Amino acid sequence: LGSRRKFEYSPSMHAGTDVEMSEAESELGPVKILIDELKNDEAHTRLKSIRHLTTIAAALGPDRTKDELIPFLNEMASDMEDEDEVLLALAEELGKLVDHVGGKSNVHVLLIPLETLCAMEEALVRDKAVESLQKVAENITAAEDNLFPLIRRLAEGDYNSTRIAAAPLFASVYPKVADSSRSQLRAMFKHLCEDDIPMVRKAVCSSLGSFARVMENGPLVDDLVPLFTTLADDDQDSVRIVAVDNCTVLGSLLKPEQTSNSIYPVMQKLLQDKSWRVRYMAADHFCELCDVVSKDIVDKELSAALVRLLKDAEPEVRTAAALKVTGFCERVGPQVTLQQMVPCVRELALDSCQHVRAALAAVIMGLAPVVGKKETVEQLVPLFLALLKDDHHQARLNIICKLEAVNNVMGVDSLAHSLLPAIVDLAQDKQWRVRLAIIQHMPLLASQMGVGLFEERLAHMCIAWLSDAVCAVRQAATENLRELTKVFGAEWAATHMLPQVLELCRHSNYLYRATALAGLAGLGEAMGRERVKAAVLPTVVNAARDPVPNCRFAAARSLQTLAPLLAADSAAAQVRATLEALRADPDPDVQHFAGLALQAGA
Repeated sequence: LGSRRKFEYSPSMHAGTDVEMSEAESELGPVKILIDELKNDEAHTRLKSIRHLTTIAAALGPDRTKDELIPFLNEMASDMEDEDEVLLALAEELGKLVDHVGGKSNVHVLLIPLETLCAMEEALVRDKAVESLQKVAENITAAEDNLFPLIRRLAEGDYNSTRIAAAPLFASVYPKVADSSRSQLRAMFKHLCEDDIPMVRKAVCSSLGSFARVMENGPLVDDLVPLFTTLADDDQDSVRIVAVDNCTVLGSLLKPEQTSNSIYPVMQKLLQDKSWRVRYMAADHFCELCDVVSKDIVDKELSAALVRLLKDAEPEVRTAAALKVTGFCERVGPQVTLQQMVPCVRELALDSCQHVRAALAAVIMGLAPVVGKKETVEQLVPLFLALLKDDHHQARLNIICKLEAVNNVMGVDSLAHSLLPAIVDLAQDKQWRVRLAIIQHMPLLASQMGVGLFEERLAHMCIAWLSDAVCAVRQAATENLRELTKVFGAEWAATHMLPQVLELCRHSNYLYRATALAGLAGLGEAMGRERVKAAVLPTVVNAARDPVPNCRFAAARSLQTLAPLLAADSAAAQVRATLEALRADPDPDVQHFAGLALQAGA
């Protein structure tokens, strides 16, 4: 196989006689086409064929795949002029050929084209080749003969790309080789840590955690931890950024005293790094960092570190730190929370950056279970109210989505007294997503508040939402009626909700009439057969004669929902007759929904 022209498909491997060869050629014709497309000059045609490499390999058989297809693919990979998209697909598909080259004894042949792809400058191609190499490495038994020479060639290569590709492979090779080779691997890894190219050092630092997981404790402490310390103090912030994650990995592998002596000093430097990107990454991993050091360090020192991050000059850092406030407070308890965190939270609620306030709103409700009812009412509720009235709609939305946590702590009376007025205002918020979030939490609020307080403060809003200008809000309002009926019962819904929904069915705006019909279907499901037959069905049947097609097909959909409740009743015939009439409607959409209802058994 010296060139692509020599790679041809032959059915002789699959048949013996002329008749059998004819049958094989007929059955495997599509495979021949795929093989021919591998040699096509058009990149998109080669890409299509590469996506079917497993099919081609299965047709060729293990021997021809190993001896012909793989060398041919290596030639494709060596062609630097090929499209990156083609090479990316090739790198991915090669990892799937493990079962098509004749088992574990031959799987090493896949290393050849994958090594070639590891030299590519395009990061996506290189990363996918490394991923496939890791899959192949799992199935290689003779690592000393195959994997070890491969990683040496990559790690000592002249190109930056091969040295970058070598870094993630140490963790795959190390457990499979002898002690003497392991010592050499650690030396190679150290050499890469000292590479002149920042991208190489970044790749090594990114892979350090996975390498540490497979290393013995002695070399881990003696060899790898010093390398980590050096990388964490690198002059390039791109290297220091990835060192943050290694703090958590190494901290979980080392003994507590080793973590305190070796990892925590590095952690402190990263938390106060001169680069805001490093501080951002440290803030983003803050709770994980807390989990690898002692409780005493967390309470006394890391609490001060979080305060610094919450007051950082960069809004991105403050945003990341704000998202960790509740997780940290759950770890330190109420005393540290009240003394050190709440004052910072109070400042963040007034932060000039809307993203910081939105991040705080996403987690601040979680502080209520930490500090308890008394402190929640006295210190947190004013902050809740401030965020509920925030100019940024995402801050308001985030607060609403966490109401349950506060309700469980404060109770209904305190909630009604402090937060409910703000919730009522938000039910009419100018941002439709905020109104939608309120609707979605309404059944929960109703179950917590009780029927009396709900009727007094919120019931009227449930009907008003059916007339909202936004379709998504109206749809959620119809589902809300169904859920409220489950909470308060059919009798309550028939008395307080049904009359107003029936009245809306006669509204001059056809959109409101259509929404009301959907609401009737939801109420009917929860109210039972007799009420549906007496109060709901006549209105829906009447709507089937509405002059607007949207209302007529809304009636058809409602009848489909209500039909199972009336299946064993005389009203079932009326439902079917109405749907049959709608199926003959001049509007195609009405015909469609009526047909669906009849097919469903209405």
